[in-house]
Amino acid sequence: MNDTLYLVIPCYNEEEVLHETSKRLIKKITTMIKDEIISKDSKILFVNDGSKDKTWSIIEELHSQNNIFSGVNLSRNRGHQNALLAGLMTAKEFADMTISLDADLQDDVDVIDKFVEQYYGGSDVVYGVRSSRQTDTFFKRTTALAFYKLMSTLGVDMIYNHADYRLMSKRALDGLSEFREVNLFLRGIVPLIGYNHSIVEYERHERFAGESKYPFKKMIAFAFDGITSLSIKPIRIITSLGFFIFSISFIALSYTFIVKFFGETVRGWTSLTLSIWLIGGIQLLSLGVIGEYVGKIYTETKQRPRFIISDKLIISCKSDKL
Repeated sequence: MNDTLYLVIPCYNEEEVLHETSKRLIKKITTMIKDEIISKDSKILFVNDGSKDKTWSIIEELHSQNNIFSGVNLSRNRGHQNALLAGLMTAKEFADMTISLDADLQDDVDVIDKFVEQYYGGSDVVYGVRSSRQTDTFFKRTTALAFYKLMSTLGVDMIYNHADYRLMSKRALDGLSEFREVNLFLRGIVPLIGYNHSIVEYERHERFAGESKYPFKKMIAFAFDGITSLSIKPIRIITSLGFFIFSISFIALSYTFIVKFFGETVRGWTSLTLSIWLIGGIQLLSLGVIGEYVGKIYTETKQRPRFIISDKLIISCKSDKL
């Protein structure tokens, strides 16, 4: 018997693309069911992340037309990573495998077959990796490359050029559910699960319609979350910098005493002012980075829910509960 596949698609203000997305996805899923690659119980699960437009209304409409479409409606906007996790944890109860992808049709749906092929070959996690970045601007290509290199330098295990287009088996999802942190960075968390994994390369397309949900400001915040959630090296760098500054200060202090001893008082208001500003700047920067970690610990100790589901539209032959 073929395994059940759930496609999990987080949505935030996607009314412009949702009809086209659903059209392409149902065509792919029905073809795979007909070819007996996946079970007839397979579904397309949209997760509405507190959209302000008609996204949820469209999901309800699609579900009423064909129960291959399912929906999860979050009580408010919780961000892409939490919305994705909400969909994955919901699908875990019904699916043998899930594939997460964006609603904007930039992820190539034609390679879904390859994901499933790798799954049947023994992979619990299959990463979708971009074969090139020709559709990106020079700035985006450069910053993306710098981000991956920085994460690697900081000891974070990530798949280069991989976003959130991935397949995960039920066993891998069970492993993911064991991670309890509130500040999610799934690109770095999923590799920590372990198990067999493989890679499928694909060409990322231009966005079908609408605007990107990740402007530069959000990209910076997302990258910072990834660094502070998965690496303690910044703290160790600060510690090393502290020792270095202390050594320099001790040498400077010794030099001052020597000059004073020989009666050669050095007057240098500029150098003194610059030193004060430099030390003050380093201290403030260090406190800021340390504050990020303290803030995350503070958030984690509250044990706040990562998402709250207000509605579900799911029909599954595997369960009578929903």
